Amino acid sequence: MENWITEFMSEFGYIGVLLLIMLENIFPPIPSEVILTFGGFMTTFSNMTPLGVIIAATIGSVIGAMILYSIGLLIDVSRLEKIVDRWGHLLRLTRKDIHKADAWFDKYGPWTVFFCRLVPLIRSLISVPAGMSNMNFPLFILLTTLGSLLWNGILVSVGVAVGDNWESIVYYMDIYSNIAYVLIGMSGVAATIWYIRFRRKRA
Repeated sequence: MENWITEFMSEFGYIGVLLLIMLENIFPPIPSEVILTFGGFMTTFSNMTPLGVIIAATIGSVIGAMILYSIGLLIDVSRLEKIVDRWGHLLRLTRKDIHKADAWFDKYGPWTVFFCRLVPLIRSLISVPAGMSNMNFPLFILLTTLGSLLWNGILVSVGVAVGDNWESIVYYMDIYSNIAYVLIGMSGVAATIWYIRFRRKRA
């Protein structure tokens, strides 16, 4: 995949960066680390500039996030209520549980959207619950843009700094991603255990 990504970027420049980052936001398995660090490296031997790469990547990030936000709008709370009414007994979920989760995102969602833009995998998926909770759209765009700008700026700058050693940075970013995935998995298991115990106490 890395070879295809680098060849695509070499051929299409800024547009290639924008399109690949947009796809990376919709399909998280596409590695933004490769796109951004190689994009930074490209500025050392082409007419592309670091600022141009960062702007193109950020536009792509926001477009991808908007698409996932729109998907979240289609799976809003009212639709979830209908699903829970029909199937919730299997998971021991109620409408009240949905409303609690929605209220939590309304309270903490804005900061979650910003900080999750710096976490692999979740940085893309966080747009879905933002849409589901009908988060204020201009605020969502603002925080998504700021978070994406920070992430993109760091990786592009690193790519510029290390030059043709950009692949070594991808290696360390893979380690960072793997650690993040483990922590996410552990958090999910812990949350599931807590929820089961909570439901048993209520029962």
